[in-house]
This record gives sequence, structure tokens and C-alpha cells, in this order.
Amino acid sequence: MTEPAAASSQDASSTHPAERPVRAAEEEVAPVAVPAPRTEAPAVLFVCVKNGGKSQMAAGLLRHDLAVAGEEGAVLVSSAGTQPGSEINALSAEVLQDIGADITGETPTQLTPEAMREAGHVVLIGAEAEVPDLDGVEVERWEVDEPSARGITGRERMELVRDDIHLRVRELRDRLLG
Repeated sequence: MTEPAAASSQDASSTHPAERPVRAAEEEVAPVAVPAPRTEAPAVLFVCVKNGGKSQMAAGLLRHDLAVAGEEGAVLVSSAGTQPGSEINALSAEVLQDIGADITGETPTQLTPEAMREAGHVVLIGAEAEVPDLDGVEVERWEVDEPSARGITGRERMELVRDDIHLRVRELRDRLLG
């Protein structure tokens, strides 16, 4: 019968924890994994009822802000309506042009479950639009300022709506790209 090998004085199982040698920090801490670069751009789908005003404004503002920042295409941006109208709201387009964003070439589009799944992130603008719950699709609602409830109409109303949406778009952009 052979004798068991003598335990080394360095063997951690044979010494009291206080007697174990202290190792360098790089030996004790696992290296932090470097996140893999994003292979796919995040996407967002803005939705309102008619897709002629607020959802088009949000999409136009996000595209504009990305382009100005040199990040064009960093977020895939689309918009749709639950009951789309026939054209873009002229005053919405006008107040966006004031800040350099252009939605005049856009056309209201019907919302589909496929568009929601492709985006993966849906922003409902206003209280009226409703969408189905779909697995894997994140939905958030923006209750935007409605100046007409305070008697503010026309261009002034639309500028206030634009500015409210613009603040929300900037925050969303930061979340999506953060």
C-alpha cells in the first residue's frame, strides 16, 4: 500500500483561511466581458390614429436628430396609423421645416402586426391609438401636451406639440443608443 502524498504547506484545503497566501487582484477577479458591438440597429415604430401628424412628427424629428448628430441609420425609424388618413398634416410639416426636419414626402401608412414585430419597440402617441399585445414587442405610450385643451390653436398649438414630442424623442434616442 502506498502512502498518501504529503499535503503541501501551500494547499488551501489544509490551511486555515487566514493563513492562505493573498493573491493578486487580477487572479481573484474574473475579467469583465467586453460587450459585443451591436450588430443590429435598434428600431422604433411611432403610432397614432391617422399617421398624418404626431407619429409622423416623432419619426421626422428622430431621423433629423440622428442625421444632425452624424448617426443617420443608427435607429431604424418608422411610423404608422391605426386608421391612417390620406395625407400629412400641412401644419405639422410646416413647423418641422422650421427646425430643419422634413416630412413632406411621407405618406400615412396602415399599422400592421408585422411592422410592430419588425420594430420591436412601439411608441403610441396620444390616448386614442390602440395596438394588439404581441410577444416580443415593447409598447410605451406618450400622453403628449394638447394645447387645444387650453384654447391654444393653429400654428402656436402645433409648435407646442412639436416641442413636447421633440423632448420625448431625444430621451428615447438616448435610451435606444445608450
